[in-house]
Amino acid sequence: MHPQDSMNVLNFGAAADGVTDDSAAIQRAIDAAAAHQGTVLIPPGQYAAASLRLRPHVGIMGYPTWSFREMGGSVLRLSDPTAQCLLDITGAFGSTVHGLCLDGQGKGQGVHGILIDKPDYGKEEDTPRLERCKVSRFTGDGVHFGRVWCFSVRHCMLDHNGGAGLSVRGWDGFVLDNWLSGNKGPGYLGDTENAAITFTGNRVEWNGGGGLRVVGRGSFNMFQITGNYFDRSGGPGIHFEGTHDRIPHVTITGNIIYRSGAPHGRALKDDESSHLILRHLAGLACTANTFRVNPDDGMKGLFSPQFGILYASLEDSVIKDNVLHKGALKQLLVDQGRHAAHVIVQDNLGSLHPPVAQSPGIT
Repeated sequence: MHPQDSMNVLNFGAAADGVTDDSAAIQRAIDAAAAHQGTVLIPPGQYAAASLRLRPHVGIMGYPTWSFREMGGSVLRLSDPTAQCLLDITGAFGSTVHGLCLDGQGKGQGVHGILIDKPDYGKEEDTPRLERCKVSRFTGDGVHFGRVWCFSVRHCMLDHNGGAGLSVRGWDGFVLDNWLSGNKGPGYLGDTENAAITFTGNRVEWNGGGGLRVVGRGSFNMFQITGNYFDRSGGPGIHFEGTHDRIPHVTITGNIIYRSGAPHGRALKDDESSHLILRHLAGLACTANTFRVNPDDGMKGLFSPQFGILYASLEDSVIKDNVLHKGALKQLLVDQGRHAAHVIVQDNLGSLHPPVAQSPGIT
């Protein structure tokens, strides 16, 4: 590697003591790297920083030694509670963020960890790559992509944020092998246009706003939801729902969806106590998933959900060969009607969970 290809922030004046404001030093390193499409190196340490702006074709790299509960390695800590985000990658085409911890420290209101915020999609693919990062304790979303075109989020932990773990407005994305854990909003949120998303191998757990939620106005199509583990979602594990036109081409296959419909301190609508809500879809294939009722860890708290799969307004769709062993408290499948042609719902085997005396302290 050419010496200029890796710009060590310590050489630009960063103190890495967690107290000194290192924003200017890190930004100088980013701007210097932009001159030759280089990579900024963040050595292990604590870096207090306000909002930073990544540049096109620049990498920013740290040492990913974080654990599930603790920050570790290269840690950027939000110092400005009035900031919109800690790391702004808007317009940073072809950038990579690798091996960093971003800690929002619960500061401010609606502050995102990593942000893309564009007025339109433009004529060039964004192509950001987030790899092996931990993004935690922001009052907004962990990662907020507003009008993103081509992206990947891999091997990251987006946890305990005030909004969603990952919020996406855009298309052509890979979300692979991540933890989306303990966020107050959904683990994954798409409430405007979303398309061509591959969502595979993720653990989506204990999110207050549900597991994966794609609901709202806009253009929705081409989702592949495969081989994930959805655990103790606050609402449905997976919720797909269009508003006017049906969302076309959704595959939900080979997932484990466990003890969905948890209240997590908020009142749920009746149908939110369910594993899946599938409404206004066309070209749906929902097959070979496994569902189970249970309470919190240690057999404490409320058993949930009340319902297994709720579905309505489908066209050219299949819900087949799913297993719901002790899969719901009240009803395994709830057909809410209004279907168009060619809908097959069959061979979904299972049983209701035996009645339990619901109590927050049940053991």
